[in-house]
Amino acid sequence: MRRHRGDPRLAKESVTQGVALVCLLVLAAVAIAGPSGLLAWSENQRMLEQRRGEVKQLQSQRDELQNRVALLDPRHTDPDLTGELLRNNLNVVHPDEMVLMLKR
Repeated sequence: MRRHRGDPRLAKESVTQGVALVCLLVLAAVAIAGPSGLLAWSENQRMLEQRRGEVKQLQSQRDELQNRVALLDPRHTDPDLTGELLRNNLNVVHPDEMVLMLKR
């Protein structure tokens, strides 16, 4: 059975195929250039590595602060840290100490 150019079924099929082709092209464009597409993949990897570096830095800072908090525990305070804090915060020194002022 041959269809003629003026056949409405042929026009309807052409429109349907055209719409399907446009949808397929849009999906392909999103897969390539979308926010999670192929072009964004390297940027996402770079940002992931950057965030991992920040996490490592923050973990080391957290560990330092946890150590300092442990040294300031009232039940067993570290004498060296206590002396350092007293000298820095209250400006107290022992009579036999010499204070040096450093310019920064």
